[in-house]
Amino acid sequence: MNSKTLSNSTSSDIQLDTRGDHQEVAVIRLSRVAKRNALSDGLILALRDIFENLPATVRAAVIHGEGAHFCAGLDLGELQERDAGQGMHHSRMWHAALERVQFGPVPVIAALHGAVVGGGLELASACHIRVADESTFYALPEGSRGIFVGGGGSVRIPKLIGVARMTDMMLTGRVYNAQDGERAGFAQYLVPEGQALAKALELAVRVAQNAPLTNYALMHALPRIAEQPADQGYLTESLMAAIVQSAPEAKQRVQAFLDGKANKVAKS
Repeated sequence: MNSKTLSNSTSSDIQLDTRGDHQEVAVIRLSRVAKRNALSDGLILALRDIFENLPATVRAAVIHGEGAHFCAGLDLGELQERDAGQGMHHSRMWHAALERVQFGPVPVIAALHGAVVGGGLELASACHIRVADESTFYALPEGSRGIFVGGGGSVRIPKLIGVARMTDMMLTGRVYNAQDGERAGFAQYLVPEGQALAKALELAVRVAQNAPLTNYALMHALPRIAEQPADQGYLTESLMAAIVQSAPEAKQRVQAFLDGKANKVAKS
């Protein structure tokens, strides 16, 4: 394992490690334990910088939080009075950073525990797979605080749980526990307390073994196809299928399967 702490003013708040035989998994740790890993602007910008400068060996990434919580949301200590234009530009800065997570170079797995609240839920929703342990809870307290989500949550979170559930959370302050959250769609995996990071790393190693172009298509094309009208989606799908299967690695993998050298699908 290689460990790298970012060499900027936010170095104490976020750290990047690489793991695996070929350093193929990036592990990104939020490290503002005293603030329950609340998201400052500096931390958001550092997260953006990480995904814009991942080592070339990396094929998958894991984001997790140090201490008892994944992320308790926006650092309200940084909340400033802004006019409408300043508020819009601030929100767009968050959008640009979290788009580097969702539409960056590699698939990202969130290892969730404790608070996944407000901006923390916005960050988790930008990841491609979410693993929660039984200590996890989800909330969107912006409604009770007189503010609105600004980090992309109004776009991403309804795609996980639906508009009605998100509306209920913001209107009433409803908190979902880990079990109800999994059923609602916040997470794809639920594991015993303390095991989210281990499971996320296991999945990341598996994801890193996929053909890179297939992973790229799943990250960049699939969510856009899902939003297209059917006839456009079918055309986009056919184009992506043709591009992905033309890669030399794809041809090698298909031939390995035909030669009986690849594993067959079996019950887990």
